[in-house]
Amino acid sequence: MNLKEQSAQSFARQWIDAWNSHDLAAIMSLYASEIRFYSPYIIKLGMNGEGVITDKAELEKYFSKALDIYTDLYFDLQEVLVGANSLILYYKSVSNRMAAELMELDEAGKIILVNAHYNH
Repeated sequence: MNLKEQSAQSFARQWIDAWNSHDLAAIMSLYASEIRFYSPYIIKLGMNGEGVITDKAELEKYFSKALDIYTDLYFDLQEVLVGANSLILYYKSVSNRMAAELMELDEAGKIILVNAHYNH
C-alpha cells in the first residue's frame, strides 16, 4: 500500500483514539486476519517466549491482557513517519516510556505487520 501523509495521519489518529478509549473491538478492527506482531511485551506478559503473535485471536487476548494490566493506559502521539509501504508511530506509552511501532498495511488499510520498540 502506498501511503500518503494525510492517510497516514488519519490512520494514526484512529489507532491512538482506539487505544486511548480502551475499545478492544475498535483496536482489533484495525488489524488484518493475517498478522505478524512482534513486541518484547509479548514475552513480558507471558504470552510466549518468542515475542511474536501470528494469530488474530491470540493478538486479541494479548491486547485484552494489556488493557487489564495497564488500566490507565494512554498513548500520546509524538510523530508519524511515512515510508513507501509502511509507517512508524512514535508515541509516549505507559509509564512515560517512548514507543515506536513500525506498521505495514494491506491494500484495505489493515495492519498486517507490527514491530514494536520501547525504551526502558
